[in-house]
Amino acid sequence: IINDILDYSKIEAGQIILDIHSFHLRELIEDTLELFAKSAADKFIQLNYFIQPGVPLQLEGDSSRIRQVLINLIGNAIKFTEKGEVEINVSVEEKNNDENSCKIIFSVRDTGIGISQEHQGGLFRVFTQADTSITRKYGGTGLGLAISKKIVEQMGGQIWFTSKPESGTTFFVSIQTIFEDEKHE
Repeated sequence: IINDILDYSKIEAGQIILDIHSFHLRELIEDTLELFAKSAADKFIQLNYFIQPGVPLQLEGDSSRIRQVLINLIGNAIKFTEKGEVEINVSVEEKNNDENSCKIIFSVRDTGIGISQEHQGGLFRVFTQADTSITRKYGGTGLGLAISKKIVEQMGGQIWFTSKPESGTTFFVSIQTIFEDEKHE
């Protein structure tokens, strides 16, 4: 909780500077998912990922901050899913070969409890959760999504979601990044 509050305070004060460096997308995703392998297995939740064809794998960006956002989203997906699966899908929305830039879309889909229409509006606000029964049952501070939104915006991207109660939620994150070569999988 303290780390979340400190992180949010730094973001609000403009004290977080992005650390742009080269990273491998598949390694980032696999390393992040490995953090959740046990908690997903304990709940018998399938944890899968797909990188769509055409997505550059060698990117430049702040992999630590991308990982932080994914950790928040995957952690929530597992927390609010009692059975089924959590799936991460990565696609490329726009690609400019002349400038070696692209817009990558991460989606984190779960088969969890979903979010009712009445509670969707405040989801990215600080210390906000869908309702008080969520806090009692699942815990949390209500800071993860607010922090993720600020980080994504600092990277020039967007975060949004779709959800249906009892049918799950999908969070989407778009980030603008540079790709280093033409290797695809």
